[in-house]
Amino acid sequence: MRGMSIIVRIIVAILGGLVILYGLYVTLTGHLAPGGGFVGGVIIMAGITMMVLAFGGERARELMKEHHCQMLEGFGALAFVIIALLGFFAAGSCFFKNFLPTGKVHELTSGGMIPLSNVAIAIKVGAGLTGIFLALVLGCRSAMFRKGK
Repeated sequence: MRGMSIIVRIIVAILGGLVILYGLYVTLTGHLAPGGGFVGGVIIMAGITMMVLAFGGERARELMKEHHCQMLEGFGALAFVIIALLGFFAAGSCFFKNFLPTGKVHELTSGGMIPLSNVAIAIKVGAGLTGIFLALVLGCRSAMFRKGK
């Protein structure tokens, strides 16, 4: 899988990074506006998917060989559990209790531990969906090669 034309690659090189940046924005401001970790993770996965489709499957094969998606998904889940347990132990016998200071309302620092939870969820969702996409792409391509198409 070589990828698409040079025009598509140039446009995706510009827009793919912007889509990923927007996913980070949605993740970090999820406590102030609609969005959060799940939506941000899906948007980040969409940017990565655009790049894989535009540039070809060679990079996808590298990602799957090195198990980056699986490691990131596990890290996101572990970070989410650690944040919940920190609330339990640091703030006193309440699972997911806020242990960080809250700022003024409508400011980025007003969320306490919610932005940390959003980041952990975005990592888990983005890596999980990217792994599913890459497995489907590589599975379909290898099945086509086995049939001689």
